[in-house]
Amino acid sequence: MKTDSRLNRRLALLLGLTTLALAGCANVKPWEREVLARDDMQLDANALDSSLDDHIYFSKEGTSGGRGFGGGGCGCN
Repeated sequence: MKTDSRLNRRLALLLGLTTLALAGCANVKPWEREVLARDDMQLDANALDSSLDDHIYFSKEGTSGGRGFGGGGCGCN
């Protein structure tokens, strides 16, 4: 009996999570896409700031390559 109740709880949880995941799906009309395509709506709204942040991060990490620039620990390249 315990395994049946555990299975029922797991199925209910799975159904709930699936419902929540599908609730985020939406159809966007062609005339609404203009608003979503604005620069300030992008995940990376300012490419220059992101590039500088990436350079600082990878310089401090001491990695080289992988992002289009070499790196050392000093950040001088």
